[in-house]
Amino acid sequence: PIESSLFHLDLQVTAPPAQVTAPPALAATPALPPWTCGRDGEVKLRLSESGPASAPPLTVHELFLRAVERFGDCTALAWKVGERWEKLAYREYYRRCRTVAKAFLKLGLERYHGVGILGFNSPEWFMADIGAILAGGFAVGIYTTNSPEACQYVAENCQANILVVENHKQLQKILQVRDKLPNLKAVIQYKEALKEKQPNLFTWAELMEMGRDEPDGPLDGIIASQKPNQCCTLIYTSGTTGQPKGVMLSHDNLTWTAFATRETVRLQEADVFPEIVISYLPLSHIAAQMIDIWLTMRVGGAAYFAQPDALKGSLGNTLREVRPTAFMGVPRVWEKMQEAMKAAGAKSSAVRRKVAVWAKGVGLHANMSRIRPLNYRLARKLVFGKVRKALGLDRCTKCYTGAAPISKETLEFFLSLDIPVYELYGMSESTGPHTISLPEAFRLTSCGKVMQGCQSKIANPDSEGIGEICFWGRHVFMGYLNMVEKTEEALDSEGWLHSGDLGKHDEQDFLFITGRIKELIITAGGENIPPVPIEDAVKEAMPLISNAMLIGDKRKFLSMLLTVKCQVNADTGAPEDELTPEAVDLCRKMGSSADRVSEIAGGKDRVVYSAIQKAIDCVNERATSNAQRIQKWAVLGCDFSIPGGELGPTMKLKRPAVMSLYKGQIEAFYKEAASDNAAPPS
Repeated sequence: PIESSLFHLDLQVTAPPAQVTAPPALAATPALPPWTCGRDGEVKLRLSESGPASAPPLTVHELFLRAVERFGDCTALAWKVGERWEKLAYREYYRRCRTVAKAFLKLGLERYHGVGILGFNSPEWFMADIGAILAGGFAVGIYTTNSPEACQYVAENCQANILVVENHKQLQKILQVRDKLPNLKAVIQYKEALKEKQPNLFTWAELMEMGRDEPDGPLDGIIASQKPNQCCTLIYTSGTTGQPKGVMLSHDNLTWTAFATRETVRLQEADVFPEIVISYLPLSHIAAQMIDIWLTMRVGGAAYFAQPDALKGSLGNTLREVRPTAFMGVPRVWEKMQEAMKAAGAKSSAVRRKVAVWAKGVGLHANMSRIRPLNYRLARKLVFGKVRKALGLDRCTKCYTGAAPISKETLEFFLSLDIPVYELYGMSESTGPHTISLPEAFRLTSCGKVMQGCQSKIANPDSEGIGEICFWGRHVFMGYLNMVEKTEEALDSEGWLHSGDLGKHDEQDFLFITGRIKELIITAGGENIPPVPIEDAVKEAMPLISNAMLIGDKRKFLSMLLTVKCQVNADTGAPEDELTPEAVDLCRKMGSSADRVSEIAGGKDRVVYSAIQKAIDCVNERATSNAQRIQKWAVLGCDFSIPGGELGPTMKLKRPAVMSLYKGQIEAFYKEAASDNAAPPS
């Protein structure tokens, strides 16, 4: 278990350790609420009398001190400068985070106010995150693909005093909205030289210099006042409609989840065997933060930073150089590996292809049956070992996937190569993981079993045992910042977190996800996309459109089905081929002579199609991120209706029904993209 004792550290800080680290006692009173939406609120922790959930609560600072005491000289961070890897040990990592925290305080960071971080993964990102927490603020990751307006919303919502940006490109987004951010006091750019000096704009070097000259006392006082049940991090996540919600995570959410995850997956501590991870997934997502920052810190492991173009191709080189011991990839990463290996295999000689086919058959059978016959050992020597080395996974004993559903085909492909890819399941509101697959607890297409110290239940199960998946544990979030109604929707009166996902348990308590109550789309890249605002924007930009349905769940890009406004049979309610007078008028203004749906659908009217494309281009320009751009679309030959089965009694779109009815058209979008042998434009 995590110790709650204080740690004596020879860190040459001004104040003695006792003054720095003494945590205030948690209020042992039932008056503490189970959740809060207030930035300065405290919640009652879900402690148990025994087991993992009984571990003493820790603040982030205590967790960090523990790492420094045990692993002070071990590598914490590594990044590439030219062809050389620079490394930073835990002791110096801690010192630099304190320096950043003192600089933030000098720049005017107030308690419970945000420090927004907008950039690709780097040591500076980690230090800004931890520095914000130590200084009593909120660490707030912002997606690098966000528009200026989306950045403004997050900064406003968390009342950010400081924004940390990677480069000139990201800086420009902030400068565009700076006048609309009354709480903003300073902006720091951590890569590239400043192209122009502006008031309250600093380089990373200037920030560090500023912090070095500051006394330790004020920072130590803030650290000493922090409690494990207070908020320290905000993760912004989208709902099905409306603006992003600020998920409030406490010190205990972060530190306990790191502890419980480590216990569940049995990561080694650095004094036994140093764990190595590659940091490349967006740090604005809790999955990346939990693995790269907190879980790695918990075991004294090292985070190696990938290049900014990791997902565009360089990740493979980094994998081969670093040879991580644990690797987390969203489904699209595993799919890209699969595609590259298939392409390479197609160029192999006939003999090599035959050996590979034989080995894969042996590998799949051995991993599914958990039996290791002699031919498995031979296949491992001839094929599997070479494949792992070529991928950079020869030291990797823990390969995981999460953030979006992965196909059975991809899982079986890697399983046949003796590379089991284990699924994780969770959400921002559960500080990342909730269920985890393990070597001894693995079912294909299952997300595994609940993490140690946590509980699952299926609410309102149907005859097949399918219902809403609910979570309980110390990993459950505090609430949504300033959103009482949304918080009450997510947390019931007994404190269970309602995921919005549908699933069931099998007889051995393996969890299987069967669908989503929410309409949220999760792309193959793991981006959460609310479809309704995008659909509404398209209809607003092109009044000829009657219905729009966004598609992209488990897909590499977004597509859309469109219908145009037409006459409706008064008796049956069925759509007719004739356009409405409004639609005819719009067509005439475009220069089209169309009077019927059949004259437009399927690309028959180029004038109308061109106008629709222009409208979609306008919507795409306002997209929050590249992943939210519509890449392909089509006009259907018939409007959605109640008789047709696409709409419910209240005219609400029945998405699963549309997916089924127009399966051929939808598959054509993605089949065409695959045959193009190129990714869709971003």
